[in-house]
Amino acid sequence: MITEIAPAPRRTAAEPARPGGKRRAWDEVPRWQIYVPLTVYLLFTLIPFYWILLFALRPAGSTSLVPWPMTFEHFEKVWTERSFGTYFTNSVYVGLATLVLTTVVALAGGYALARFDFRLKRGFMLALLCSQFVPGALLLVPLFQIFANLRMINSLGSVVIAETVFQLPLSMILISGFIRNVPYSLEEAAWVDGCNRMTGFRIVVLPLLRPGLIAVGSFAFVHAWNHFLFALMFLSDQGKQTIPVGLNTLMSADSVDLGALAAGGIIAAVPVVIVFAFIQKWLITGFSAGAVKG
Repeated sequence: MITEIAPAPRRTAAEPARPGGKRRAWDEVPRWQIYVPLTVYLLFTLIPFYWILLFALRPAGSTSLVPWPMTFEHFEKVWTERSFGTYFTNSVYVGLATLVLTTVVALAGGYALARFDFRLKRGFMLALLCSQFVPGALLLVPLFQIFANLRMINSLGSVVIAETVFQLPLSMILISGFIRNVPYSLEEAAWVDGCNRMTGFRIVVLPLLRPGLIAVGSFAFVHAWNHFLFALMFLSDQGKQTIPVGLNTLMSADSVDLGALAAGGIIAAVPVVIVFAFIQKWLITGFSAGAVKG
């Protein structure tokens, strides 16, 4: 006996197929309830950036809400007269040096935490976590005394070391989490093939850590680029100051040059935006890598 199967009801475009034929609660939400909050959030995010561009690109004394006629006199002023070219170079040096130092030391420490068991390991991990609750201002006095004894005050190296020390605890914790996600059997297979521990780590583990290393390195670079306190306290020579300190020099007790300040802010923000635009793919992968077990 042949039984005819009734055809399934046709779905309209407004009713997409769901597993098990069920519709989720947010499928019934009107589109305007999604787009309106997103639009409001976008306005709150973009209006300050437009305001900065407006002050940076319109002539001094203008009150127009449109930067026309457009001028770059504020950028020329801060780059040449206010020594922002020197500040920019110093910030690049501090940021890159901090990135390299933090990544290398955190990689070594994170591997030890992930692959070795030793006494007081849990206490050491707890100390790393608790160190994140200590504000950087509390480190100023001991660090200043140490650098004074080493004769490193007014040196960019002191800022690099201070930024690295401040970034290392969190970076080591993140790197150890990324390494735990790499199966230990891969390293054992490399050892069977004749590699020692260092060679096996370099050939097998290190290529798989690229998203995590980029995430940790980018955080170290951005923090060192934007950090104001260490550069202010350890650098007294104007030729060795960084961009955050340079922005502070544009403000005085009597007046503030809004056009120069806005231009300096754009100069400080553009490199970070460019860096994140290029590494966003690896950065997102690095964030999600620690959330997947195995």
